Amino acid sequence: MAVQSPAIDIGVKQRDERLGLLLVFLSAFVWSTGGAIARFLEVDDSWTVVFWRSLFAAFFLVGFLLVRDGPRGTALQFRAMGVPGVIVGLCFASASTCFVLAIAYTTVANVMLINAGVPLLAALLGWILFRESVSRTTWAAIAAVLAGVAIMVSGSFGGIVSPLGDMLAVTIACSFAVATVVTRRYSEVRMTSAVCFGTIAACLVAFMLSGPLAVGLVDVGLLFAFGALNLGLGMALFASGARLVPASIAALLGTFETIAGPVWVWLIHGEVPSLRTIVGGTVVFAALLVHIGMQFARKPRPSRPGVTGIPSPH
Repeated sequence: MAVQSPAIDIGVKQRDERLGLLLVFLSAFVWSTGGAIARFLEVDDSWTVVFWRSLFAAFFLVGFLLVRDGPRGTALQFRAMGVPGVIVGLCFASASTCFVLAIAYTTVANVMLINAGVPLLAALLGWILFRESVSRTTWAAIAAVLAGVAIMVSGSFGGIVSPLGDMLAVTIACSFAVATVVTRRYSEVRMTSAVCFGTIAACLVAFMLSGPLAVGLVDVGLLFAFGALNLGLGMALFASGARLVPASIAALLGTFETIAGPVWVWLIHGEVPSLRTIVGGTVVFAALLVHIGMQFARKPRPSRPGVTGIPSPH
């Protein structure tokens, strides 16, 4: 029986990691277009948007699973999710729903920048729920992120943006932080099947709460892009690539979504972030990037599958 040499093993690992880097970066790029697409929609009822977006995303993800794993493999993945998968799916359902609702009340920049702190919020929740050790540098970064978010949402009290919109944005961040902690704790959870379940759950809730579901032909095309491509394709790329790269590198790549999202909306729709959003976002990014840089400086530890610790798609 032939035995692979260490050089071949290293070459395969490097090739897989490069592929993972590309896929994670592409997922962040795809997700960053969400706010710009949503601003083109003429649908007045946000729950109608949630319904169609979730429906198109669910169709895309089911198709992706069927092509990748076949009917039997897809069914096995859903059955194997268990309670952790249901929790992760419901977190995705909550976050994707709140994203659509939030951008109806506040700026895309506020939503994106508040969510930049998800990895550090996940570290805080991990310590609270499971007593996972948190270093002093991480505690300092968490404090800085919370300060940055406080600066951003302080604009709500001055009437610059809606308090409800910022509360929904914070709910998105907390939902993804919980999903990250559960995924870290139960690494056997398959992210694709979990988020597919989440899109189905969001679709059902929106169906009960929405008004008339009829939309124009142009909006149908936009909703398809918003659901199947922005949410569904982005999640498929992320789920395929994040398991191939170290968590710290994935986190760094994930910040591209938060940077590019407000830029797309500014360039296409002229939605300029407020001064408080820029100042608070700068604090959040500085804390996040310094923390990631310090993680790079540490001795690398083997990562477990399914542990990403980065902001998830909206």
